[in-house]
Amino acid sequence: MPSEHSSKQYELDLESIRSKVLLMGGIVEKQFQDAIVCFRTLNLQEADRIIAADLEVNKMEVDLDDQCSHLIVKRQPAANDLRTVMATIKAITDLERVGDEATKIARAARAMHQRGLTPIAHEEIVRVMAVTAGEMLHGALDSFARLDEKQATRLIVRDEMIDSEFRSVMRNVITFMMEDPRTISASLDTLWVAKAIERIGDHAKNIAEYVVYIVEGKDIRHTDYAANKQSELS
Repeated sequence: MPSEHSSKQYELDLESIRSKVLLMGGIVEKQFQDAIVCFRTLNLQEADRIIAADLEVNKMEVDLDDQCSHLIVKRQPAANDLRTVMATIKAITDLERVGDEATKIARAARAMHQRGLTPIAHEEIVRVMAVTAGEMLHGALDSFARLDEKQATRLIVRDEMIDSEFRSVMRNVITFMMEDPRTISASLDTLWVAKAIERIGDHAKNIAEYVVYIVEGKDIRHTDYAANKQSELS
């Protein structure tokens, strides 16, 4: 009976943490979406709001890390249970970094507004990347919630798409600067934003890899696992 009680309490504690992680995920997902809109409109007040909201995300990271540490000490999970907790800690870190990247986008928008820069059609340049990264982040959170290894594998493969889109943005921005040196400052801000979006895609990919680690017990970082798995599923 004590063992059963302990197991049930562990599951309740872990589920509470997972729920809070998904709540944190929803916050950073909206933070990213709002940052992209802010970059399109160069709204100074909205940029300040997004930057201030990052403090909440940082606090959630610290609180959740503390809860995970206490869970390990109190329940001493092993095998798959321990993998789940460790992967959750890593996912929390990646979500906090998504918030950081969203803040960078808002800061770029604020800087452009304050310097009175004329946009260089940046909405269209970063739009496709932002859509892809947003879909990846949403999908990564969904696969983490449901521990859907197949969905996670498909997301990992999509990361190459964002990398390709970033290279395309970089070429376009360089073209802007070469054709009109007056756009150099705004072009560089646009490039920083594109890089932030590309990094958000990387963090979404990381979360998807943690799902595979939880479900299959395999650390697939820096491997071709996802591409090979996707070929098997096709």
